[in-house]
Amino acid sequence: MEFNWLDLIMIRNFIYAILGVLVGVISSVLTYKLINRTTHFDIPNELEKGNLAVGVVVGGIFIMIGLIVGLIIGMSLN
Repeated sequence: MEFNWLDLIMIRNFIYAILGVLVGVISSVLTYKLINRTTHFDIPNELEKGNLAVGVVVGGIFIMIGLIVGLIIGMSLN
């Protein structure tokens, strides 16, 4: 089976997308853990209590994950 240059570019872009998503998710998890350590409260406990401000922060982290993943996939598969 022969690979032409288009196939190699597609494979390379797919690998870039996968690696970019992994880097994005890992950085988001590290950001969550860093915020949890640097604040004076425990985020999971505050979420159980219904703290809206903490929920907005965690929601922002999930939005960040979506933006990172979307941009990386969009740029690498373009």
